[in-house]
Amino acid sequence: MSLPEHIVAGETGYDRVLRFSIPGRDARGRVVRLGPVLDTILTAHDYPPPIRRLLAEALVLAALLGTLLKDEDSQLTMQAQTESGVVDLLVCDYRNGELRGYVRHDAERLAQLGHNPSLVALFGKGYLAVTFDLAATGQRYQGIVPLEGASLAEACESYFAQSEQVPTLIRVGIGDGAAGCIGGGILIQHLAEGEEGRERLHVKMDHPEWEHVSILAGSTRPEELVDPDLSLEALVWRLFHDEREVRVEAGAPLHRGCRCSVEHYRSVLGRFPEEERVEMRSPEGLIEVDCAFCSKLFRIDA
Repeated sequence: MSLPEHIVAGETGYDRVLRFSIPGRDARGRVVRLGPVLDTILTAHDYPPPIRRLLAEALVLAALLGTLLKDEDSQLTMQAQTESGVVDLLVCDYRNGELRGYVRHDAERLAQLGHNPSLVALFGKGYLAVTFDLAATGQRYQGIVPLEGASLAEACESYFAQSEQVPTLIRVGIGDGAAGCIGGGILIQHLAEGEEGRERLHVKMDHPEWEHVSILAGSTRPEELVDPDLSLEALVWRLFHDEREVRVEAGAPLHRGCRCSVEHYRSVLGRFPEEERVEMRSPEGLIEVDCAFCSKLFRIDA
């Protein structure tokens, strides 16, 4: 299959998102491929391979969901928690093109699970909370779904089906390249009347238009999502080239965005009572704060 002249291999590159819509099918989507940004976040901690892969998938999902937000300074947060799982906390967020993420786990119990543990083995009985904080209105929307199925992507699909009643398909691929870990993903949704922002009334999960685009998007292979020689534009063209119209728009670059700073932590510590701050101080009169996201150690003169 030959591509149109304006679509060339490698056009998008790493750490970018491509927005697309198919007006004739009332569908919108996002495709993302993470490279150096993903590797920077993962190497902040010495994560074992199963945890690296889990966090890589979560960061791809955070980029896909976060870029659905329209307003500047709005934020998407994904948080997975369990009561007694090997992984007891996973958190990722997206804001203004910035991604960050962290996983807390029991290393000894993880070692007993082998090289490729399932989602159930890692989390046990847990839940995924997806939160959209809208900067323009100050509103917060949150949905909580069980951590069931084979992947975090399936849990996110359940969130959209249960909490927002939006038919959604998500595919994620994780691989290794010359420069480190690569993560790619595609998200496609069916919106009532084909207009983003309209009231989602009478959405049908089995709508013929949705069945058509979900079958096409569902054929995406993980290796395509992480193939550096296949641009995101070319991938969308490969999937939907028979459609009458496909609109694409390149999104802004993605970055590792940890918002930790001495000023930030000084502000946080200022909310604690004086007696508690005294207990936190070292003999030198400093309070040490270790940022879980970027693994930096801050010594605050309190």
